[in-house]
Amino acid sequence: MPGHMASVRVRSILPGILRFFVPIRRQKRTVRTCHMSLDKATVARIARLARISLPEEDLEPLAEELSGILKWIEQLSEVNTDGVAPMTSVVGHALHHREDVVTDGNRQDEVLANAPASADGYFVVPKVVE
Repeated sequence: MPGHMASVRVRSILPGILRFFVPIRRQKRTVRTCHMSLDKATVARIARLARISLPEEDLEPLAEELSGILKWIEQLSEVNTDGVAPMTSVVGHALHHREDVVTDGNRQDEVLANAPASADGYFVVPKVVE
């Protein structure tokens, strides 16, 4: 039975083949969502703590807007970032340095051209203390 041997051979190598095609199972991340929404009293308290004066009629629209922002932040926490490398990092980067040399820019004539009065390469200003 040649067909029987072929099926036995396929069954024996099937787990090895599937290992390459089936993604590795990872532990599922637990995403905590709190569905936070703010009411007028909470917005008033936040404004008081931030020392911002808000009129009463602005509290309700601001509460809705802040609740929308918090809802958007909760949506961001649901994004699967497994295997995504950070795009920026301060680790391993060096700042570019320039030579620390004090210069005046050699532009004395250009700078003094903007002055209402100058003498001997300096600005002339009226005397303010007698």
